[in-house]
Amino acid sequence: MTFAFLAVVALNAAVRVWLSRRQERCVLAHRNEVPAAFQGRIPLDAHCKAADYTIAGTRFGRIYMAASLLLLLAWTVGGGMDLLAGYFDHGSILGGAAFLLTALVLAAVPTLPLDIYDTFVLEERFGFNRMTPGLYVADLFKGAALALVIGGPVALGALWIMSSGGAYWWVWLWVGWLALSVLLAWLAPAVIAPLFFKFTPLPEGELRERVENLLRRTGYNSDGVFQMDGSRRSSHSNAFFTGFGRTKRVVLFDTLCELLPLEELEAVLAHEIGHFRRKHILRRMAVSAIEVFAALALFAWLKQTSWFQSGLGVTHASDATALLLLMWVGPYFAFPLRPLWSYWSRKQEFEADEFAVEETSAPAMIGALVKIYEQNAATLTPDPLHSAYYDSHPPAALRIAAIQK
Repeated sequence: MTFAFLAVVALNAAVRVWLSRRQERCVLAHRNEVPAAFQGRIPLDAHCKAADYTIAGTRFGRIYMAASLLLLLAWTVGGGMDLLAGYFDHGSILGGAAFLLTALVLAAVPTLPLDIYDTFVLEERFGFNRMTPGLYVADLFKGAALALVIGGPVALGALWIMSSGGAYWWVWLWVGWLALSVLLAWLAPAVIAPLFFKFTPLPEGELRERVENLLRRTGYNSDGVFQMDGSRRSSHSNAFFTGFGRTKRVVLFDTLCELLPLEELEAVLAHEIGHFRRKHILRRMAVSAIEVFAALALFAWLKQTSWFQSGLGVTHASDATALLLLMWVGPYFAFPLRPLWSYWSRKQEFEADEFAVEETSAPAMIGALVKIYEQNAATLTPDPLHSAYYDSHPPAALRIAAIQK
């Protein structure tokens, strides 16, 4: 198991570094010329800024990846997890939950300086950061408190199911995961997100009238359309769909509302509604449920073997250490699936764009996308393989070409 784990980690690192360097070379090669599809729409200085921002982020990403891999090895085959596990009572569910939460907190601390650098140096250099140190610390403590409030009961519940669920405990754990996912999706827009952001219903005016007409036209029933004060933390612009059931809502960043004219805002909103009307959210939840079911079935088998935990550096084996290994090691074995998820996500973005064009207009959607790409300094010339592996949204040129058709 140790050899297989190290081989997978090494292969993962090699592929990610290879793709990262491809991205860097491709963006740098096209830095000094705006692509033909965007000439006259995006100035050269904005294109150069996007290239520099992408390259800086790509290089920083390699440093972050290296640090994460070293920490993973230190916690697993390096003996860190086993050392920590020796201080907790393996025979009790409470002790196991305390171990899980402690390990997750300790594992997050070493990467905190990198997160601070990303926010206050990298984002600041390109003019995106609006986060103050005080707001950063407040978000950090609120996030930690929220993780404790949610993570504590979840850890206790998962360990109780693993110890009391019988031979098919993993099925009951899957059922619990489903219930928790639905609950968090329902709570996120109304309870969790407002802890960090302020959400304001669109004010009276022409934009709200356009929005209400669009909602009626598309048969979209929701908690409403809200503007979020994203500008307190960043100048990036975005819009997203969130919630489940009666709490579902469309959220527009305040920076987006300042950036786009009314017809283009309406097109962006139609795109987000398109995800709902094309049932993308439900499909993603269904596929995720199938993936988690398969992963838990495999985990249940591995947990019974004598080599799973010992091969990953754990001698104080318990349900808690096995669960932590699933969370930390599992993604590295699942990384070949990433391109499939990315492809599916890009396909859904094309479908949402198509819906937006049907409900509004192609020029409005294209105008909105061009402004958003420029505002966010998103590269117009990504490496095709890097994009195919990572990107949840289609490259700019392909996306606009599809809208024009």
